[in-house]
Amino acid sequence: MKNLSRRNFLKTSSAVTAGALIIPNLMSCSPSHKMNIAIIGVGGRGKANWSECLNENVVALCDVDENRAAEGFNAFPKAKRYKDFRKMLDEMAREIDAVFVSTPDHTHFAAAMAAMQLGKHVYVEKPLAHNVWQLRTLKKAASHYNVITQMGNQGHATDGIRRIKEWVDAGITGNVTEVLAWFDGPEFGEDKYFNKPAQFPPAEEPVPAGFDWDLWLGPAAARPYNHVYAPKTWRGFYDFGNAELGDWACHTLDAPFWSLNLGMPTATEAIFSSGAPEGFLPDKSIIKFEFPARGNQPPVTLTWYEGGLKPELRPEWNLSELPDSGMFMLGEKQNIMTGGRPNNAQLMLPKEEWENWVDNEMPEPVIPRIDGGPQKEFLDAVKGIGPMPGSNFDYATELTEMALIGVLAQRFNTRIEYDAKNMKVTNHPELDRFIKEPARPGWEYGENLW
Repeated sequence: MKNLSRRNFLKTSSAVTAGALIIPNLMSCSPSHKMNIAIIGVGGRGKANWSECLNENVVALCDVDENRAAEGFNAFPKAKRYKDFRKMLDEMAREIDAVFVSTPDHTHFAAAMAAMQLGKHVYVEKPLAHNVWQLRTLKKAASHYNVITQMGNQGHATDGIRRIKEWVDAGITGNVTEVLAWFDGPEFGEDKYFNKPAQFPPAEEPVPAGFDWDLWLGPAAARPYNHVYAPKTWRGFYDFGNAELGDWACHTLDAPFWSLNLGMPTATEAIFSSGAPEGFLPDKSIIKFEFPARGNQPPVTLTWYEGGLKPELRPEWNLSELPDSGMFMLGEKQNIMTGGRPNNAQLMLPKEEWENWVDNEMPEPVIPRIDGGPQKEFLDAVKGIGPMPGSNFDYATELTEMALIGVLAQRFNTRIEYDAKNMKVTNHPELDRFIKEPARPGWEYGENLW
């Protein structure tokens, strides 16, 4: 090990890991093999995904909004176009190898399940699903249908999150008992990802031309259209999104969840909320997560601040101010700091000490690095030329479930005591209906796995 350069070590360990995890039924695929890709949700985040598939065959595009999808439609003029992914998968099942799902949160599950039931590999934007039952079912389905899966939390493919886990595993932080995280959103406005209607519930408006409102609703209960729901600002409504916490926890809390092996919280609690209409997120909130001891690791308290709220500065942090968004893991020996994503991790040391540590004391990497972003990681795994994606459904379902238990506390401004084994809210049994939400007829998936 001492004779290997860091660069050669990464190449060697990546190759070994890839060889160990190649999927047997895909070993005949060559690196130059082009896959047939379907995109569900072409506008918005869809572009971030189809733009990484330009070297593949994009054979099908599905979007309920012709206007938002226009750029993608023009980019792939030969691809077949659909509004209903159920019809697309029914007609093109034999022509599709893998599916990218970039729809709003409330339709992630139905789209992913419909694809997996046909044996298609799936990449799904974060947060992976809209409720806990859906997450557990996706995890079962990935194994049952023997498909390769990935959640699109980009930071999990970076060097930064691997550094954090290596530091914790090497004992550099010592025991971590407290995690602090904060995010500067939500910001509200017509051009933002969150917006407020003039009244609650929002007044009915005409459905725009080229937009299929019923298909956009998918499994959610029917209601009149208002532009504050779609196409962009649905995240603030808990019926469709999981608010800022559900969205960004998959980035900001990814590193502590992975490196500390946090598992499920036994409780989450809204310790501050600015208040909000029923079914809508608050402008500001603070959510506390309580994690029990895990093996020889002590209990952890994690506190999430949003809406511009932040932890109070402590002298030992060596900081004059906090960035707009960030995360601290506070250890008995050293503290770790990141931004809103885990990409750029560092120990919280004075500048000179940090630079010396990087130059002289940085431990050798032991976790293989990813060549390219999460989309390439997924495509390489499907082709059999790379390891299984790090944020596959075995991992991503648990990360998202942790976040969604915090969302429940935020949504109802209360304390949630959670029995993860049985998927029950033990102190508020009336909230168990949000662990598994009803779906409209025609949108029920996954029941056969239970």
